[in-house]
Amino acid sequence: MRFRPCIDIHNGKVKQIVGGSLKDGTGGSDSVSTASENFVSEHGADHFATLYKEHDLFGGHVILLNKAGTPEYEATKAEAFKALGAYRSGLSVGGGITTDNAREFLDAGAYAVIVTSYVFRDGIIDYERLDALRNTVGREHIILDLSCRRRDDAYYIVTDRWQKFTDTVLDASLLKKLEEYSCEYLIHAVDVEG
Repeated sequence: MRFRPCIDIHNGKVKQIVGGSLKDGTGGSDSVSTASENFVSEHGADHFATLYKEHDLFGGHVILLNKAGTPEYEATKAEAFKALGAYRSGLSVGGGITTDNAREFLDAGAYAVIVTSYVFRDGIIDYERLDALRNTVGREHIILDLSCRRRDDAYYIVTDRWQKFTDTVLDASLLKKLEEYSCEYLIHAVDVEG
């Protein structure tokens, strides 16, 4: 067993949040993304990345928790780039990753990109997007985030920062099918995350 550290970044700060509590801003005076927070660090993401590098903790992930295209996302992305630069080829990164920006994150120092929402459309896996991403960066640089929530008697993959249920049940046959598209999986049981 290997320990995989994580650096979650929300509104430009390293935080440990309750996963299902993340809410996008609605505009106007309520425009900032919010979440229930367990911990907010006084240190930047590069501080933790340096610690992970010093202790040879390869394979941790940096997660951008803000929605792409928002001012908060840009602050969060800048913080993520600091971490990736501090531990080049030691961390993966996720949050708003698409075929258009995946290479940018790899060039910034990530060994792999983590994707979920981008490869889902209308609640099902969009294999055309998955193929395009694999063709862009290679299977060896893709981690599929298959984080899930329980509904009825099954676990369903959730997207959009763990807020939207897909129609896709996480089971052994799906994991087998997706092997050809990724080098590893990232799976959180979101209902108990944090």
